[in-house]
Amino acid sequence: MHSQQWHTSPRRHGVTIERDVRIPVGGGIHLDADVFRPDAPGKFPAVLAVHAYNKAAQTAAMLPIGFGFSRGSLEAGDYNFYARRGYAFVVMNVRGTGKSEGVFGNYDAQTIREVAQAIEWLASQPWCDGKVAMCGVSYFSIIAKFVAALKPPALKALFSPYGWTDAYRDRYYHGGILSYGFLAQWIGQHGGGMNFQNVWRKEFGEERYGELLKAALADPEIMAVPALAAVLREPDKGAHSVVASVVMNPLDGPFYRERTLDYSKVGAIPAYFGADWGMYGLHLPGDLRSYQEWPGPKRLRVGPPIYLDRPVYQYDYESLRWLDQWLKGVDTGILDEPPVQLFIEGTGEWKAAGDWPVPGTRWTPFYLHSRGLLSEHELWPNEGFTSYEDSPFSRGGAEWWTPPMVEATELCGPVVLNLFGSTTDKEVLWFVSIVHRDAGGNERLLSRGWLRGSQRKVDEHRSRPWQPYHTHDRREPLMPNEVYEFNIEVRPVGILLKPGERIGVRIKGADDEPPTFPHERVATGHLARVNASHVSVHHNAECPSHLLLPVTRGNRIGTYISGGKLPPLAKS
Repeated sequence: MHSQQWHTSPRRHGVTIERDVRIPVGGGIHLDADVFRPDAPGKFPAVLAVHAYNKAAQTAAMLPIGFGFSRGSLEAGDYNFYARRGYAFVVMNVRGTGKSEGVFGNYDAQTIREVAQAIEWLASQPWCDGKVAMCGVSYFSIIAKFVAALKPPALKALFSPYGWTDAYRDRYYHGGILSYGFLAQWIGQHGGGMNFQNVWRKEFGEERYGELLKAALADPEIMAVPALAAVLREPDKGAHSVVASVVMNPLDGPFYRERTLDYSKVGAIPAYFGADWGMYGLHLPGDLRSYQEWPGPKRLRVGPPIYLDRPVYQYDYESLRWLDQWLKGVDTGILDEPPVQLFIEGTGEWKAAGDWPVPGTRWTPFYLHSRGLLSEHELWPNEGFTSYEDSPFSRGGAEWWTPPMVEATELCGPVVLNLFGSTTDKEVLWFVSIVHRDAGGNERLLSRGWLRGSQRKVDEHRSRPWQPYHTHDRREPLMPNEVYEFNIEVRPVGILLKPGERIGVRIKGADDEPPTFPHERVATGHLARVNASHVSVHHNAECPSHLLLPVTRGNRIGTYISGGKLPPLAKS
């Protein structure tokens, strides 16, 4: 559609502000909100931003700066932008946070029900036309997706990028390995504004709670982390109860099912999803999953590996197009554009697609050969294995690299490492890093994958060749020195490898490298083994360990061992 044929709501209003509005949600509970409305008569659609943070900071008058944890929670968006364009913008705290009443439930069902009730209350206000949308990133986005599954009648659209949807796999246990670092940082930074009680004693039942606590206290991986040991010794102390509830539930089950989105319940609510390639340790998988499984109208944007500035503003105009389309019936042209837009690193440009994964993707196996070669060439029977030591005293590892690219090769999509491995221990933790090396030899981490060896079981019905789905419902200890196949999901990438550049896979038993970028901090801080062991990656014809890469451009012939450089002519 030509640009002259669509428009968005103009900037025409001043702003009326109502602070500390008490919204009744049943059970005698009130949630606290600030309401920012156009200073004009009439009724307007409402945009609700829901969070667990400092409410005043969400709308403080400050210019954005680059993402950092000091401002990481400022994710609602700019109320001035929306109110000046004819929307009532509402910023509301969930139960047990800020001035909202009740006890903090960490995404529990009661929290979600109360937000749905608040939506209906907003729709009934004299300044609202009965239509409500939800917006915001991260915490705001997660809550919005869960609320959509309750289908409150007044909820007409979501603009909800950057939001995980599976608490076990996306948030707390990467590949079945507890990711405690970000959890501890998040609670430490924001827990002071929350009302905590150990509601999980009652939820689990005292007997079951005692069994889970005893098992966690006996786990040497957990007790090797002083902060976690302190939590388990005093699980009723303030925020300890939230951390303990996660640590005490190492397998997927009812606790996480309550905090995982059931897409079959969402209905036809239009939703806009998105993330960036660098947020692989938290939000990226949830938004890609949402685009694939959401039953209503939907859009997806995956941007450069740079988290949004804080306070968030980058998506203001895109969100306006989406909200105008669904709440005001304005033809903004957004439905005439390709539904999937993907930023490709190394190009500075966006790739349009009709679906995710990108149609026409060629998943190509790159085999792990001896001497660290990563190549499409088939394995020989006698190539053997590569071993490293994994212990608290020496976190070894192994890595494999492709030859330098001769032709520009685009990788865009999910990645899998199908690995044959063994260990001298009864357990192994796989930490897989996908690394980019430019022509100058500079390396940069692109993405990661994780898997606890004892939780290797996959659900054959939910898995795809390019994306295994592990059940994570039991632990099956390994037999020392026996070779097992491990299908390790690696979070998706989107990059153009230029001639002379390489892609590599690095395998370790821990994530002990210091983070170099805020995104990496979110994806580090996992448990590690306390037993010393030797770990072997087997790579031969009988054990064809390989990295399955999503080729969407180039690599028509394959990589060249020579790197495209001809040897000099021999002298006659």
